[in-house]
Amino acid sequence: MTPAPRILCLAGPTGSGKTAAALHIAAMLERCGLPSAVINADSRQVYRDFPIITAQPSEEEKQVCPHKLYGWLETTKKISAGQWADLADAAIRETLAEGRLPILVGGTGFYLRALLDGIAAIPAADPEVTKRLTRECETLGAPALHARLASIDPDYAAKIHPNDSQRNVRALEVWESTGKTFSWWHAQTPPPAKWQTLRLGIGLPLPELTPFLEKRIKIMIRNGALEEAESALKACPDTSAPGWTGIGCAETAACLSGSLSLDQCVELWTRNTRAYAKRQWTWFRADKRILWFRPSQNEDLTPVVKNFLNI
Repeated sequence: MTPAPRILCLAGPTGSGKTAAALHIAAMLERCGLPSAVINADSRQVYRDFPIITAQPSEEEKQVCPHKLYGWLETTKKISAGQWADLADAAIRETLAEGRLPILVGGTGFYLRALLDGIAAIPAADPEVTKRLTRECETLGAPALHARLASIDPDYAAKIHPNDSQRNVRALEVWESTGKTFSWWHAQTPPPAKWQTLRLGIGLPLPELTPFLEKRIKIMIRNGALEEAESALKACPDTSAPGWTGIGCAETAACLSGSLSLDQCVELWTRNTRAYAKRQWTWFRADKRILWFRPSQNEDLTPVVKNFLNI
């Protein structure tokens, strides 16, 4: 039997240096005669209108190797973990066919689980249920739906932010449409793995990571985050749209509307980012297959990757 193709996966909390680590690996592999391509595994970095706020790789960084699934989705559109997994599957196959090594990079645990471990085929939700829950979310607010979800599926509710309208609606629509919780569906037996995957984690304990998060957000503001949000508002004024639910997007929109001062915007953005990083750290640290490195240890990645690839 032909062995499954090998791929790399770099996961970890937001702001931990995953992009820098991926580019370090890509440059090293190029020197070894093995070209690569980076494939986005971040649910926010798919959105076209928010490259700065979602910390998508810069044009200069993209020159190191091809980058796929970044900045292509309209703000008005939503995407599920299953839909992304299908797109990533196609991107991996395309990359392998090009003679390149796929490098998955991102911090969305649900996405990576759906792709690498498989998820149950959840039946499509009743469109009328989706419309009703979306209206309720707009009227009552995402935290009200999150509280309802917590009484139905506390395990899943603990993994998502109360203000994440997209995921709260999705979890409730699955419950109402199927009679089963998201946690139940996720526990179903996954299909066998398609690839041999080296799972690398880039991260720091939260107390050490927090100063980096604060600094990064201030840099984003200087680099035009508010101007980016202003442009996005012109294209999509509905801040309840899926693309606006990302951390940093809602805060900058509130600043532009006058409901938050700039200082309040930065403070709230930092607090929400820190809370998200904490959830990511907890999620990924529970996966014992991940080999962990600090952001300063990119050189230490080289022998591990070479050994996995037999180069």
